[in-house]
Amino acid sequence: MIPEHTEFMTMNSNEILVVRGVNVSYGESKVLFDANLTVKPGQVVACVGRNGAGKTTLLKSIGGFLKPTSGSITFNNTNLIGMMPYDIAKMGLKYIPQDKKVFSDLTVRENLELGSYATKDYNWDQVTSLFPRLKSLMDHKGGYLSGGERQMLMIGRAILGNPKVLLIDEPTEGLAPSLVSQLKNVFKELSKKTALVIVEQNLSLVCAISDKVCAIKEGRIVTEISDEESIKSNICEQYL
Repeated sequence: MIPEHTEFMTMNSNEILVVRGVNVSYGESKVLFDANLTVKPGQVVACVGRNGAGKTTLLKSIGGFLKPTSGSITFNNTNLIGMMPYDIAKMGLKYIPQDKKVFSDLTVRENLELGSYATKDYNWDQVTSLFPRLKSLMDHKGGYLSGGERQMLMIGRAILGNPKVLLIDEPTEGLAPSLVSQLKNVFKELSKKTALVIVEQNLSLVCAISDKVCAIKEGRIVTEISDEESIKSNICEQYL
């Protein structure tokens, strides 16, 4: 349910997600400072920066896993501050964490069934089209999957229900180059109808798929690059 204090806020008609002046603290330690971010439908936004810069904190704040101390996060004209992650996901904004965790005692089929139960979307055609490998793994338990297969399953489960925005944290970490290449194609296909906000260290992937790159340093978004030539020239490399 949407909290009673949720406000409906004015957004630009071509923006689906707006982060304004968001600050986040862990105890007394402030880790995110006045973050501002806008995302349009179908846009691919990459967040780059060194470890500990605040990239994951930004994604978790948007997804409802961390509550900002101030600022606003608006999705489809609804302020998400104070909402539970499950309710945010039901609205069409889903977070895929870095840890590649799936239900290890359940089969691939059962993992997908859980996603279907939550979204009432029982059509797996897009999942198996994007990840044909999962077809042959339906009866395999999640605990026996490789890191790449778990990532496929996590993304496959997340796209059930046709979300409007996916927040994806370090999707290629530890994956073989062939899988990274496959994910590049998957992200390009997904962006035809879903906006993606991706935390990623692989600059070749960032340059290949991004419409906008936000560089985060010491908890601040220090630059935003949306010029195609600047993105392709690896200008954001200095922030890694």
